[in-house]
Amino acid sequence: MPPSTLFRQFVLKVHGRCDLACDHCYVFEHADQGWRRRPAEMTVATMERAAERIADHARGHGLARVGLVLHGGEPLLAGPRHLAALISALRAPLLGVCDIDLRVHTNGVLLDKRFCDLFREENVKVGISLDGDRAANDRHRLYRDGRSSYDKVVRAIELLRADYPDLYSGLLCTIDIANDPIAVYEALIAHEPPAIDLLWPHHTWDSPPPRTSRSGWSPTAYADWLKIIADRWLDDGRPVPVRIFDSIISASQGGPSFTESLGLEPSDLLVVETDGSYEQADSLKTAFDGAPDTGMDVFGHSVDDVAKNAGIEARQGGLAALCGTCRECPVVATCGGGLFAHRYHGDGSGFANPSVYCADLFALVKHVHERIARHPHVLPPDVVRAVATGHGDRASIARLGAAQAIGRRAVIAAVGGRGAEDGASPGWDAVKRIGAASPDAYDWALSHPYVRAWAVERLRALDRPGAAEPDGDDGLLATVACLAAMRALENITLTVPVRDGAVYFPGIGRYAVPGRRETTVRVDAGSLEVDGAGPLEPVRLLTAGCFTVALDDLDPFRDCHDHPAAPRLDAGQFARWQSFFQEAWTLLEKEYAEYAPAIAEALTTIVPLDPPASGASVSSAARDAYGSVGIALPESPAMLCLLILHEFQHVKLGAVLDFADLYDKSDDRLYHAPWRRDPRPLEGLLQGTYAHIAVADFWLRRTRSDDAAAAAEAARHFADWYPKTVTAARTLQDSGALTGLGEQFVAAMRRTLESWDLPPTPANR
Repeated sequence: MPPSTLFRQFVLKVHGRCDLACDHCYVFEHADQGWRRRPAEMTVATMERAAERIADHARGHGLARVGLVLHGGEPLLAGPRHLAALISALRAPLLGVCDIDLRVHTNGVLLDKRFCDLFREENVKVGISLDGDRAANDRHRLYRDGRSSYDKVVRAIELLRADYPDLYSGLLCTIDIANDPIAVYEALIAHEPPAIDLLWPHHTWDSPPPRTSRSGWSPTAYADWLKIIADRWLDDGRPVPVRIFDSIISASQGGPSFTESLGLEPSDLLVVETDGSYEQADSLKTAFDGAPDTGMDVFGHSVDDVAKNAGIEARQGGLAALCGTCRECPVVATCGGGLFAHRYHGDGSGFANPSVYCADLFALVKHVHERIARHPHVLPPDVVRAVATGHGDRASIARLGAAQAIGRRAVIAAVGGRGAEDGASPGWDAVKRIGAASPDAYDWALSHPYVRAWAVERLRALDRPGAAEPDGDDGLLATVACLAAMRALENITLTVPVRDGAVYFPGIGRYAVPGRRETTVRVDAGSLEVDGAGPLEPVRLLTAGCFTVALDDLDPFRDCHDHPAAPRLDAGQFARWQSFFQEAWTLLEKEYAEYAPAIAEALTTIVPLDPPASGASVSSAARDAYGSVGIALPESPAMLCLLILHEFQHVKLGAVLDFADLYDKSDDRLYHAPWRRDPRPLEGLLQGTYAHIAVADFWLRRTRSDDAAAAAEAARHFADWYPKTVTAARTLQDSGALTGLGEQFVAAMRRTLESWDLPPTPANR
């Protein structure tokens, strides 16, 4: 069974009636009236059989943990004694099979010490429904005779807080736009809940939600209401988890959603009713009578049987299962189309619609995205989507660069801190001091790509089990400190280790210091002076028009590509590089203009690689050296253009993957890559597919050449690369291992490939 059809959460209806008469209740007040046909409470025998089915499912699929929720109606109507028997029947079959997270969701009016003592003994967490302050709560949560439930609910919450804080799991609040959002927020926060769940009231296109709030009618009234709370919550520093906002933030970075009403993750929830019937999510009760039914029960069917139910499968399909409007929406990776039930329309379209809250979801998601995008370490989803097209605009790549700068600071701080544990580190002390006083100078000094590559490798060496500690300070922190001081016009003097007879300053060049193990470096008025050194051997620059990159054949840490780095080039070799680069960049700007702004924004360094004896083209992008590519000078400027395009794709995607999760990192399967003999891990396939968009695009555009021979050659290459790239994209989409953001990313890759005006080749005639 694929991972998408596994169930990890089970709602067990221990009592099917309620002591309140909430007029927004999806169980009793909406279209499905199945509760009338079922017994009021679950028997111990039914619970035992349900638990056996859950245990079989967990055992069969190696699930280490399942979530179990005792629910209703109102579960406390079952009484402490019967609940104790039900819990015992539930636990026994699961003992030794998997861990369980056991919770009860209650309206709280019956909660007392008897129940709490039972729940403590059985380690049952308690979530309580409360819609805010008294006025908000009493709009809906009343007894049948109209009495308020507020005081009893608050008393239950106070009991948990005072005597059973270990059981208190949080508050569930159904949104009502007639209430004051800040009053609701402050009332909930005042009860110091471990978490808050703000719930959409259940509506469909046949019964749409009211949209008149305290501020009047609005097409996005629910988003307007939630945005007020989101802003207050963010301004307060996120004092408590709020599931809807935390889900938006997490899903926007490729992480999981924590609620079924957001995100593209397949639903992993199954309901067991009081009579043992399997049902889909309770929210479907709002669609039509019988909507949640599966026609199966715990006595005659396994949990795996339920996974084959058409209704269950419809909620497992991710991006592909959504309607066209949702699939094209820029926030779909976060929104996920909204809650499945809220898409229903009785006009024959069923659930193949956007959510009835579509406008609200779009506005709310965009608002939270914009708020969190103010933090430079967060990668906005707009940036990820821009990169997904295959190009990436200059502004998006600049934002990637800003995030990378923060990443460089973090990794350098980790290395410096680890070194300081072993004793004095003058280089690190200077780096910290200058970084605090002149952050721009510090970032400039760290910006050479192989500074981060060095730092990451050094951390790996420090963390490698059984590995020897790296030999002291190899000089990089000290040289970074000198460069930062030079940029900040600060005077310092440092002792710097000599490596292989030289001191190298990242991105600047090296000074030969023969016969010494260390030397003194003075920075005075923006200039460097190295004791005992000859003249600077500079890192040379390649230029084409206004674009300049370093051709770094000196950095001692540059040899981290898939192929050996070339030694220092002689004047003739450098001149050939300059000539090829100028022609390649001119071609790139002319024929591949969509790629040029991003490359010009971020590509700072090319490392020349040793050309292989076979004469084949060789290139590489080091995963931890953002802004750099390694290339062996190819046979022509056009091929250099291709290699730059290809490798910069890896640079962009690697930078995205540093801050956004596009796939399940626990997926250890290997996948066929059409361009390789060996199978690849998922990230390798993703990287290769994304890079080959540019390769296929390169050859496609060259098929339009006026040179018939060149066009024919390009057509042959395109006919090879294009179907391979499309096939690989399909493999990614079919993997079941992409996150919601990853699904959206690969779908954008597919759209780019499928948007091209293809030449008439045997593959597409």
